[in-house]
Amino acid sequence: MKLASWLLDEIAKQWEIQPERVSQALLRALEADPELRWAVVVGAYLDEQISLAKAAELLGIDRWTLQEEFQRRGIPLRQGATSLEELHAEIQVWHTIPSQNASEEPVCS
Repeated sequence: MKLASWLLDEIAKQWEIQPERVSQALLRALEADPELRWAVVVGAYLDEQISLAKAAELLGIDRWTLQEEFQRRGIPLRQGATSLEELHAEIQVWHTIPSQNASEEPVCS
């Protein structure tokens, strides 16, 4: 079934009116279709919209596993943040990873 361009236009309009609702619907669609989720997340990574760490988080795997998978598939790797915004995003992801030793201080604060 071919998706009519009008539907994408209307979704974009609804995004402006009720972004949370559209966001939740899109996230449910990505959760229901792992291949689509992979394509969208890898596309965002390749377009430099998200970091490797964020891509791994969105795919539900660790950064190193994703890095190995990218290498296996021949997907180019970007090492390190390329902007201050990306650096902050990477730090935020690191803060969400549970420490192996709960008494350890976080590396970045």
